[in-house]
Amino acid sequence: MKKTQLLISIALLLFAFGCKSGRNDQAAALQHKADSLMTLAGNFFKPLPAEALNPENPLTPEKVALGKALYYDTRLSFNQTQSCNTCHDLQKFGVDNLPTSPGDNGSPGTRNSPTVLNAALHFLQFWDGRNKDVEEQAGGPVMNPVEMNMPSEATVMSRLAEDEYYVKMFAAAFPDEKEPLTFTNMRKAIGAFERTLLTPARFDLFLTGDASVLTEEELDGLGSFIGTGCTACHNGPLLGGNMFQKYPLFGTHKEYTGSEVDDTGKMQVTGDEADRDVYKVPSLRNVAVTWPYLHDGSLTDLEKTVDVMARAELNKTLTPEEIGNITAFLKTLTGKVPEEALLAE
Repeated sequence: MKKTQLLISIALLLFAFGCKSGRNDQAAALQHKADSLMTLAGNFFKPLPAEALNPENPLTPEKVALGKALYYDTRLSFNQTQSCNTCHDLQKFGVDNLPTSPGDNGSPGTRNSPTVLNAALHFLQFWDGRNKDVEEQAGGPVMNPVEMNMPSEATVMSRLAEDEYYVKMFAAAFPDEKEPLTFTNMRKAIGAFERTLLTPARFDLFLTGDASVLTEEELDGLGSFIGTGCTACHNGPLLGGNMFQKYPLFGTHKEYTGSEVDDTGKMQVTGDEADRDVYKVPSLRNVAVTWPYLHDGSLTDLEKTVDVMARAELNKTLTPEEIGNITAFLKTLTGKVPEEALLAE
């Protein structure tokens, strides 16, 4: 009996040692995978910068505070139905989750409203790149008849000048100007506020050396994202937002989405046939929570979008496992909207 118990004890010890050894081997393999992918990822991506500065529009607390007030103010639309936040709702990660957004008169626009989060870091603004920065962009929707529908810049400023609160805020934000309450300064203030809307995420911790923050599925997704060739367009600190690309390169938009939208892309701005179906590559920051996708908002499912983009841009068909892994990786790009940018409840 004692001999039997001894053999059982020895067997249990060996089993426990084997399990521990197996777990150690698995942990070592996962660590090696993470370290290898961290080195590889450094060739394509950079951590999100801590600031998004514009030398032509220095940030001050007063200017940012004014920009925040303006961002949420429906008086910037003709019928006072729309604010910047209506289409770029910061409680919804800077979007409204609609294919296209209704304007001041209720009619929908023609393109999906992209998130305002991290937009200050894009190389140009809008799907067709028609504005150079968020300061220039901030004035566009206010005057667009399909969006906020104001008849003139003078009308906008006359409305704001009626509010003593704004008169004081503009003076504090632009103290060196004799006439601070101007349309240009309105744009600068909103732009300043938008430059604070940066959302670092778990992937940034990985890029700065913390290999433990990604799961094995997320690591596999990162590997598939790089190996598939997604990094040809989605690279840099924003994983996009830094170039134009034709869409689709293979097949047709209708084939992939069923959409009947007739949109020639950048060609609408330039009139150049070479720009037909060319769009700014969207950033993938917060992509898991900023649906719907594509320029017309015709896809709502992220996994479906991963599948479509692989086929449309790379002529590759991914396996369900690859799609799932890439989707898991993309969720590591979800950050947090700065608390100070939100309205107090």
